[in-house]
Formats: sequence, C-alpha cells, structure tokens
Amino acid sequence: MSVKYDITSDTATQPTDELFEVMKTASRGDDVFNADASVHELEAYMADLLGHEAALFCASGTASNQLGLRCWLLHPPQSVLCDYRAHVHVHECGGIAYHSQAAVSAVIPSNGMYLTKEDVEANISTDTLTGAPTKVISLENTLNGTILPYEEIKRISELGRARGIKMHMDGARLFEASQATGVSMKEYGQCFDSVSVCLSKGVGAPIGSILVSDKRTIEHARHLRKLMGGGWRQAGMLAKAALHCVQTIVPSMPATHKQTKRLADGLVALGFKLLVPCQTNMAFVDFSPARVADVAAPLLEHGIKISNTPGSSMCRIVLHYQIPASVIDQFLAVAADVAKAQKISRQDDDSAICSPASSGNNSTVDLSAAYPSM
Repeated sequence: MSVKYDITSDTATQPTDELFEVMKTASRGDDVFNADASVHELEAYMADLLGHEAALFCASGTASNQLGLRCWLLHPPQSVLCDYRAHVHVHECGGIAYHSQAAVSAVIPSNGMYLTKEDVEANISTDTLTGAPTKVISLENTLNGTILPYEEIKRISELGRARGIKMHMDGARLFEASQATGVSMKEYGQCFDSVSVCLSKGVGAPIGSILVSDKRTIEHARHLRKLMGGGWRQAGMLAKAALHCVQTIVPSMPATHKQTKRLADGLVALGFKLLVPCQTNMAFVDFSPARVADVAAPLLEHGIKISNTPGSSMCRIVLHYQIPASVIDQFLAVAADVAKAQKISRQDDDSAICSPASSGNNSTVDLSAAYPSM
C-alpha cells in the first residue's frame, strides 16, 4: 500500500492546494539582489517576532545555523560549545569545522537531560596556549523533542555574555517549545545574538529557514550565503508560503503535542518504553524485545510510515498538523497486536518516561538507530 501518513519527521508535511493559492499571490523579485517584497515581509515579520533587527531567509536550517555560527567565528583557533547531541555538531556534515575552522566542545549534560549553566561554565575554554578558546555557545530548543527550560537558557545567556562569548540558538523547532511553554519567541530570542528557526518542520512550509540577528550581522550573513552558493532568485513564493504557515499552522501545535502524548501514553500502557520524555511532537520509543520492523510492516499496510532502521528496536516518531487522530488509533491497535503476540506487558518501574516533569536520566542513550535511515 502507498504511504498516506509519514510520521518519520515533521519535514514530511505536504503543501496543500490552499498553500499553492497563497504562493500565487507572491511577489516575483530577485532575492539575490535583495529585491523581493514577499521575502522582505517574511524577514521583517520574523525579526520582529524574535526581537531582533533583521533576518535572512535561507534554504535550510543547516544553512541558517552555519551562517549564524560563521558570522561569530572569525579568528581561529576557536571553538563552539554545545550539547553532544546538537544538530550543529552531529547532523550538519561537520560544517563547523569545514566552514568556520572551529573545533566543537560537545558536552554531556550532567542531569542527563539538558545543559545547565554549571555544565557550560565547566567546559568553557580560555586556553590561548594549546587550546581552542570558546567563542560561541550554541543551544538547541527543542532537542529530540524535549524542552530546554527558559530559566536555564537565561542563566547560560547571562554567563556567556558576561564572558564575552556569543550566543547562538538552533531553534529549528523553537515554535514547538514556545507553544508548549507559553514563553514567547521574543523572550527566547533576546537571550541570543543569533537565532535560526526552521519553517519547513512542524510549521509546515515547503522549504526554508530564517536567521535573525542585528543588521550588520545579517548583512554579513547575506554575503556569506552568496559565497556558499545559497543565493536564490525568485524566492518570494516560498517566503509567502512560509509566512502563511507561521501565522496559521503554528497555533495548532498544542493539539499536535496532545496527540503525541496520547500515543506515548498508549504505547507505555502496552509495555513499550520511552527513551526520553515526550514533551512536544516527538516520541522516542523502544519496542524491545520486539523490533521496529514488527510494528512498521503492519502499519505500512494501513498507509502509515515510521522510521525503520534494520535490526533496531528504537524508533523516532514525529507528528505534525497533517496527522489525524485516526493514525494514533491505528498505531495503538497495531502495537497492541505486537505486544500480545510477543507477550509484552507494562512493568511498573522508572523506565517508562511520559511526563514532561520526568526526572528520568536515560536520555544519554544513543538514539542514532531511532532516526530515519537511507
């Protein structure tokens, strides 16, 4: 059966007929020459939303992250301090080393969940003899669907700025964190010198990401974008679509979070385990002693696709606004059949993490096998 619902990632959203109609209303200027009105409208909207002076529309979150970091990483030897699971470190093809000639200080959170001020302070490098001094602290929110507490962000930001270190936020799913916590995008944004926000994940745009910062830095980033081959011509139709999605789809995120929590709770009730707390639109599930394939095959018969790394028992499930409640119902029905066939039942221990308030510390488990594979 063909795939009708893809829950491997929230990048799997598909443009609707309504969105194509919105795109028809876009301006048709040349963004390489900074001459497209729809791009300008999106950039101004996002800069204001995050409390910054200016913004740059880019093709991907990797592009906006790497441009933001490159703007601060000017004089090697230098390094970026980040969580050891950070996208900028693990999933951007070694871009920090390639583009910025910088090392990475990848820190394991002492609480097993998220970086604290104390974690960061203990790992800042000031070694100008044989080391690579820390020039940027890069935080990610959300990370694997979990939320970095706002109060901790403020503490780390205050530390970084007191030490003269630039603050960058990989906010690929920052809208998810904002909708879940009620902390405004501007409140988050003001803790950082640069912020990258993806528009093609849960936001639902076909393509694109935004980098925000001060005007001078964005001018520099625009120049670097051209250097790296990232200039695009008539990008107005994509900007128009992205702005429409920000304004209409982002408010629906809490409903998606509720659906994700329902799925997570249901799987735990059947005896499967969550590897990290389910706080937004992601659930990392361990189906052992079953394998993901035991669940993926019957789901596919119902047109539902999940990540299925060969031989793995771990799976990352990501919901978005185009996933109806019926998919959750069908998933739980299939999972119940698998649990019954393999005599799996819930164990009353601390291994099942469902609550956002969970203090479970097993998020340092290697989750690479849970991600989509080629």
